[in-house]
Amino acid sequence: MDIPELRELLANERLGLADVLAVLAPDQWETPSLSEGWTVRHVVAHLVMPFRYSLPRVALKLVRAGGNFNRMADRVARQDASLPTAELVATLRDNARHGFTPPGAGYEAPLTDLVVHGLDICRPLAIERPIPADTTRLVLDNVVTDQSLKFFGTDLSGVELHASDMEWTFGSGEPVVGSTSDLILAVCGRPAGSERLVGAGAQLLAERLVPSS
Repeated sequence: MDIPELRELLANERLGLADVLAVLAPDQWETPSLSEGWTVRHVVAHLVMPFRYSLPRVALKLVRAGGNFNRMADRVARQDASLPTAELVATLRDNARHGFTPPGAGYEAPLTDLVVHGLDICRPLAIERPIPADTTRLVLDNVVTDQSLKFFGTDLSGVELHASDMEWTFGSGEPVVGSTSDLILAVCGRPAGSERLVGAGAQLLAERLVPSS
């Protein structure tokens, strides 16, 4: 898939999530998300961070956090969570076609971050928001790369993932079967993603999950 197509998928996901957020009730914004320690509000504040801070400012914050990206991201999310909900939604919507990518990464990275955090938000609120198949396949392929598995601390050795709602498999070993959304969440360290997985390897994978933000 070429860059213009990737950017369009990313823009559509940002706009779709903004539509969901725009109609949330105040108490829903305070609902704990699947991202450990964060409410829905914190997750959204994290998603708009690239639009509010230049790379030099992010780099400075990273230095102040001792080079720990997760610590830096948590500090920014907690700080910016105080912004009005309307401003958070507008920032996401107005930057739907923003060209940000992390240093050294392509558009698959922000697309994956957006889809995973969108699920972090929607699953606890029992909101079913269909994700286009092209987007889902790209995200699945990205979360099982060596780099992503190292980041999330997920061990997929000895299991073979099977999506139940599209033709997609990964790995070898005991079968683990689930929807694309559940597989994405599980691989990214969300225990909620493993609860509906089935197959001989499902319990093994669940026991290995490391909760992740």
